[in-house]
Amino acid sequence: MYVEESNQTFIEFANEWLKINKDSKDVKPGTIRVRVHEIGKWLPYLSRLKLKNITRKRYQDALIDLKDQGYSDSTMSGINRTGRMIFRKALEMELIKKDPTEFAYLKKDKKTIEQLKEEEIPKYLEKEELALFLETAMDYGLEHDYLMFLILSYTGIRVGELVSLKWKDVDFVNHTISITKTYYNPNNNTLEYLLVTPKTKKSRRKIIVDEEIINALKEHKEVQDQIIKQLGDGYYNKDFIFAKMERQHGYPIVIKTVQNRMARLLSLAELNTNLTPHSLRHTHTSLLAEAGVALEQIMDRLGHSDDQITKDVYLHVTQEMKKEASHKFGQLMRSLR
Repeated sequence: MYVEESNQTFIEFANEWLKINKDSKDVKPGTIRVRVHEIGKWLPYLSRLKLKNITRKRYQDALIDLKDQGYSDSTMSGINRTGRMIFRKALEMELIKKDPTEFAYLKKDKKTIEQLKEEEIPKYLEKEELALFLETAMDYGLEHDYLMFLILSYTGIRVGELVSLKWKDVDFVNHTISITKTYYNPNNNTLEYLLVTPKTKKSRRKIIVDEEIINALKEHKEVQDQIIKQLGDGYYNKDFIFAKMERQHGYPIVIKTVQNRMARLLSLAELNTNLTPHSLRHTHTSLLAEAGVALEQIMDRLGHSDDQITKDVYLHVTQEMKKEASHKFGQLMRSLR
């Protein structure tokens, strides 16, 4: 069948594809932000080229050059995935005869000792991914989900500390949450839980929290108070914030519930499903480091006296920031030549 190829440029069709993708699927704004970011990586190579003139070699050369700039395998995978979706849609709409991404491959570097060591750093969400995750929790979360994951990611507290929280631990005036206990229930039996002292002496702490958390807690309390009023003596009222609303009303939710809820939301958001609630603790560390907060302050907030994993995440993030600063300086000087 004869196909008359389009004269559209890559940037023109990429913008059209974004609109098609947004309108034809229930795509979350966070996903759109990620796609726009990935399209941006292609623009220096393909922006003004006509779709029909983009060859397999040109596409592959761009992939290789991007990889040579130091982007991680996961970042490259996302960039390539977006490129493939754009050109496959163009092929489907008969704007091009051949898909230049068809035989493209991602260059894999031989791992250095430094890279192997980097693999030991625990996985966490980048800030754009965290925004997408929380957005998914807001839009598609089950009972408690958004508030649970907002608190875990904005405070870095442990999941056992989260489910043991009581209303008396929250100071709505001074915007603080006191961590004084943790939850123990190895058999995940709702009725047979124990509240025990925190992991270490340093774990007893008072965390200043964002106003967004305070407001979300206030809304949650209003809903919970209504349920308590309705159920009366049928509610196990021990002041728990994350109390069950169905069956065994008032008992604290089990840790397994938080883990299962997170796996569900990660899957819906198409994020790394190997992450756990504890990964949000590492996410909090990485974002504080990126914001310029000192290591000592981060460890105090997390309730650590000395923790190698926190140090590893911190050093990894700050090292990447130094590399980025050096790269930006080099770009600035090259632009003056």
